[in-house]
Amino acid sequence: MQASQEDINELKRQLGKGSIQRAYRGLLDYMMNLRTRFMNNYDVSGIYQGYMDMTYFALFPKSLKHRDLKLAIVFNYEAFRFEAWLAGRNRKVQRKYWEMFKYCQWSGCRVLKPAKGVDSIIECVLAEDFDFDDPDALTSTIEKATIRFIDRIEGFLSEHQAA
Repeated sequence: MQASQEDINELKRQLGKGSIQRAYRGLLDYMMNLRTRFMNNYDVSGIYQGYMDMTYFALFPKSLKHRDLKLAIVFNYEAFRFEAWLAGRNRKVQRKYWEMFKYCQWSGCRVLKPAKGVDSIIECVLAEDFDFDDPDALTSTIEKATIRFIDRIEGFLSEHQAA
């Protein structure tokens, strides 16, 4: 996607107001703090800041890591919400697990068919319509939803696949 001069001029006008920079810095600070919270229980990756499409970090629960799976905690800018994405180590792993999950119907989640540009097997909403002025409540919501998502995945895998 290439920006036009009109897009650049609009960006300049909006940045001149200062609220975009403050909001972006606040969001990145929040993601860094959230990552630190998850470090207490999981191996985690660094933060990928993205191109204002997504910002994320990966979690590596032991029960998923030995299957070459990981979980990304994502802030999706377009949907403006926090999501968890189950992903494989590579495209071959993605396809293998997509074959297992493709007929699952999980509330608040969607299974994505492998394709160019698709980086997840399952995407689950963690928090939307949140209050950024109450980061503790938001963190609690994200942590609880993430643990439920991991539990659902572990339960499904234990029923459908030997460890």
